[in-house]
Amino acid sequence: MIDNALHAQTDRHQLQQIITGLSEGVILIEPDQTILWANEAARKMHGVDEVAALGASVTEYRERFRLRYRNNHKLAAGSYPIDRVIAGESFADVVVEVVAVADEDIRWVHRVRSLVLTDASGEPDCLVLILTDLTEWASAEQRFERTFSANPSPAVICRLSDLRYIKVNLGFLEMTGYTREQVLDRSVYELDVLERAEKRDLAIERLGAGATIPQMEAELKLPGGGSKLVIVAGQPLEVGDEACMLFTFMDMEPRRKAEGSLRQSEERFSKAFRMMPVPTLVCTADRLCVLEVNEAFVHTSGYAAEELLDQPIEEVGLFDVQRGRATLDRVLEKSGSLSNAEYRLKTKDGELLDCLVSAEKVGIQDRPCYLMVLQDITERKRTEMELVSAIEAVMQDASWFSQTLMEKLANVRRGNLADAARSGLADLTAREREVLGLMCEGLADKEIAARLGLAPNTVRNHVATLYSKLDLHSRSEAIVWARERGFFGQSGAATARKKPRRTR
Repeated sequence: MIDNALHAQTDRHQLQQIITGLSEGVILIEPDQTILWANEAARKMHGVDEVAALGASVTEYRERFRLRYRNNHKLAAGSYPIDRVIAGESFADVVVEVVAVADEDIRWVHRVRSLVLTDASGEPDCLVLILTDLTEWASAEQRFERTFSANPSPAVICRLSDLRYIKVNLGFLEMTGYTREQVLDRSVYELDVLERAEKRDLAIERLGAGATIPQMEAELKLPGGGSKLVIVAGQPLEVGDEACMLFTFMDMEPRRKAEGSLRQSEERFSKAFRMMPVPTLVCTADRLCVLEVNEAFVHTSGYAAEELLDQPIEEVGLFDVQRGRATLDRVLEKSGSLSNAEYRLKTKDGELLDCLVSAEKVGIQDRPCYLMVLQDITERKRTEMELVSAIEAVMQDASWFSQTLMEKLANVRRGNLADAARSGLADLTAREREVLGLMCEGLADKEIAARLGLAPNTVRNHVATLYSKLDLHSRSEAIVWARERGFFGQSGAATARKKPRRTR
């Protein structure tokens, strides 16, 4: 009996010598629940230097260390690995988190397996717990969990061994409306992230081989019905010791809705453009190349649409070269728009049409363009000129017309040209108008000075000033200019308004 005890002690001593230098932690326990011995690795995994600090018994061990599983479920008395090995249970790869009661900020993660040593008769002689330190691995996994959960990009992870989802982040739940319970532990065939994928066969082949799945469009079914357009991609990775596939997604539904709205907007614009009753065209902003014309423009210009498309306005000769193209380029380049500017449109037959042109810059398929609208005023101007001619034919002696009326009739005849608007009688002072009127009556400078009671030099200064204002160079030009505008001088008008004396 004594020999057997000595033999057992000798074996245990040899066992201790063998396991002392192991990197794995080893705790030896007597069948009576006494903690017999622990190697340095096991003590280090509990943050103690002496075996006694682990506790003299299993009960004291439970008092000094609290254990819980990785899902935060606390282990009750009787469920500790040390309890289970005492009960004779054999187990492997039990992962637990160990927290020191004395300092709860100190935590370790252990993977535990059991071993029962028996004596010659087959009875339990020594119970063994073998520990592997997984603290660093668990820390890395926690960092991955936090990063994965906080990533705004929608993502799920499935296990390749059974193709079931084991992780899902908040981005995926918010994008789809699924709850976490509706995703986790479901098969990829139940929640198909590759639904209607453009390269579905390739994706399934890569998933089965655990290889990278390239980006592709797919339709993701939603829990409330309907689907969402996404771009999905797969990347193999390991979670713990398990081969997995990380699926990431890009929500393309906003783009699809935007494209749909853009199509509808373009359709409405196209219909309105074609149906506009006024001549309208769209041209590029850089070279004024015609992109589109409506039926009214084709009818007015005489050109077929195919004769104009992709052709620069200058090469087609749509506008009068003298008054159209150069000015149009310059104005659009400077201000980017036009509003009722008068230009002459040259039809295919060579006819010149007076038009009011308005243009605004628009973007068509990300290309800067001009939308140009023309209003044909040729008939209106012809009617105005005919009216003026009729009035002048009837009223040959226009001396009784007021000065204001004469100027208005002259302006109508001139067609309200831009140079007339800039250089008119309104630019002259009252004295300069008097001088011009007397010049129209044929008076020389000295005669004008005598009539107005001015010095001859003063009259000459007034004449030079009105030449400058009206861009004229001689007395004859000034008289013609005034006559064309119906200006005959103040004294002449005043004389015409006096009643003639009656003779007896």
